[in-house]
Amino acid sequence: MKKVVIAASVFCMSVMLAGSSFGAASHAKRVKGPLTSGPEVTKQCLKCHKKQAKEFMKTVHWTWETVQNVPGHKGGTKIGKKTAINNFCIAITANWPRCTSCHAGYGWKDASFDFKDATKVDCLVCHDTTGKYKKHPKKAGMPKKNVDLLAVAQNVGKPNRKNCGSCHFFGGGGDRVKHGDLDTSLIKPKKSYDVHMGTDGANMVCQACHKTTGHDIPGQAMSVSVGEGPRVECTTCHGAAPHSSAMQNKHAKTVACQTCHIPTFAKDDPTKIWWDWSKAGNKKRKVKEDEYGMDDYSKKKGEFKWQAKIVPTYAWYNGMSERYIVGDKINPKKIVALTNPLGDIKDKKAKIYPFKVMRGKQPYDAKNKYLIVPHVFGGYWKHFNWDKAFTDGMKAAGLKYSGKYGFVESKMYWRTNHMVVPANKALKCNDCHGKKGRLDWKALGYKGDPRKVGGRKI
Repeated sequence: MKKVVIAASVFCMSVMLAGSSFGAASHAKRVKGPLTSGPEVTKQCLKCHKKQAKEFMKTVHWTWETVQNVPGHKGGTKIGKKTAINNFCIAITANWPRCTSCHAGYGWKDASFDFKDATKVDCLVCHDTTGKYKKHPKKAGMPKKNVDLLAVAQNVGKPNRKNCGSCHFFGGGGDRVKHGDLDTSLIKPKKSYDVHMGTDGANMVCQACHKTTGHDIPGQAMSVSVGEGPRVECTTCHGAAPHSSAMQNKHAKTVACQTCHIPTFAKDDPTKIWWDWSKAGNKKRKVKEDEYGMDDYSKKKGEFKWQAKIVPTYAWYNGMSERYIVGDKINPKKIVALTNPLGDIKDKKAKIYPFKVMRGKQPYDAKNKYLIVPHVFGGYWKHFNWDKAFTDGMKAAGLKYSGKYGFVESKMYWRTNHMVVPANKALKCNDCHGKKGRLDWKALGYKGDPRKVGGRKI
């Protein structure tokens, strides 16, 4: 265990050192101003880095979609952020300028965006070392006007946690909204907060685990993928039997590392756990602050619930998941699962994993029985007319809208992978097997606590 951690730390430090010496002096000489736009910067980058741009343009960070075999669907299915539906802001389609502010590109403002144009690649969002590069939140990925593009371009280097976090920490429109285990607390955490990223410990950058080759960054979130493709798992570095205890190693065969080493997520500040779009548009409703100081309502977006120090939801997971695809039929009398981990107690490939479960209510077509893609940014948020927002959004999505709608409850599983605590802060036996143990044994397929009544041995 110690050898693995040391090796990872050495790898990480080499990445960080490379980042600190990469390019600052050489780029100050090569990059010339004035630079008034992002694409102008990229044109200078391409003089030396055409190969790198071509590599990047093949990755899902650029395409925001790939083809995978989705359970319940025949053949390969296009899947990814480009076409996914969630229960936060629902969909990118028809809302591009707002959502694509986190795309590593410039100008994706509608469906006509040219994914073959290398000058639209945003090199700076990943390679800025000044900490001063910012994208405009509503301008389709373009930089803010006050950014000194020349200074940023002359001081590029390898990505750090802040670079990756500039998008991944702010999914859903704000810090810590979506994931719950990814937020700005991970920029400079203590090792007791996250053993890998702690600045007083390993101080690892994201690439230490998400080992990148040819600009292709492995790792797949259940929110946009079903599990086909390169994965990042704890066992890659730590092995299948990382403990000195035989009993703990026995548990590791059926219990994921994250289950014991991420006792809670959203540790300091809350993450969103409920979003009810059906309540939007009420100008008379008063906005109240909850116990965390977060607003419980927005006229534009509806009702919210937030929570901090969350004990995860536990479920069997074999690495694959079900996924709602735009146009799939639903039963509005049941909760719609947008993502759902696959596996059960009899599945030898499955382990018990921790999840954040996001719940809410979102629109569906009451006649066609599928979820609606609404036009909200520049649409509903301006005119507050649901019928118009649905007509415009569904036209952009290429789906028929019947003119009849309702709101259905949905849930979405997000696998918890970050905020990993050291061994001395991990769960102990009684945290799961005690009288007030956190696991719902019967929901997991056991007759009861397996330490007492048997079942699949762990």
